[in-house]
Amino acid sequence: MVGPKEWMSRMKYRWRAFRPKVVPGILYWAVRFIGSTMRLQVQGLTEIQPKTIYCGWHGRSFIFANYARGRKIWLLVSLSNDGEIQNRLFTRLGYQIIRGSTGRGGVRAAVESIRALRAGGTMVVSPDGPRGPYHEVQGGVMLMAQKSGAAIVPVGMAATPGTILKSWDKYLLPWPFGKGRILVGPPIYVPTDATEDEVEALRLELQNEMIRLEEEAERQLGMRA
Repeated sequence: MVGPKEWMSRMKYRWRAFRPKVVPGILYWAVRFIGSTMRLQVQGLTEIQPKTIYCGWHGRSFIFANYARGRKIWLLVSLSNDGEIQNRLFTRLGYQIIRGSTGRGGVRAAVESIRALRAGGTMVVSPDGPRGPYHEVQGGVMLMAQKSGAAIVPVGMAATPGTILKSWDKYLLPWPFGKGRILVGPPIYVPTDATEDEVEALRLELQNEMIRLEEEAERQLGMRA
């Protein structure tokens, strides 16, 4: 006879195996429904550009996910179990996926990303992901831009009403029939011969601009004074 602890262990194992098959479909319809009912305004962007890396904070990725769907944009997704759910979700939303993160598969993912950008591809990156620190640009996106010659474009996003989850990235889950903003700043280029100090200065410029754009998006929606 199976005891309670063993039964629970088996159920957890089955759920971990079953989850990637069920959750992406639920999330897909949630993204599509909420996105289709959101009154979204986009400022500073008329058309998605090739050979460009659009950078938005990890906690606001829901807003851009629906907006840019179906355009064959490249997206970095981790090799974790949660990453497999994201892989299936974003593939269904029409993104092209590169698997890897700072923790696992980072070098291979960086090489594939640079190759895709050099070929004229477009990428969407959350430069503070997948584990933070919160609102801090990591060095990977700067390397990709420097090696590929692609432009880095800062993006700030906000939506109201919504729920902010208790996660490291303070993930914003918009409610249906709300309002949203996507604010896009001017491109930043990282010269191939830039020194470490110059790259660091550009990293801080990107980080500060992303924070400024997010705050401005929140002001426009009345979320801050």
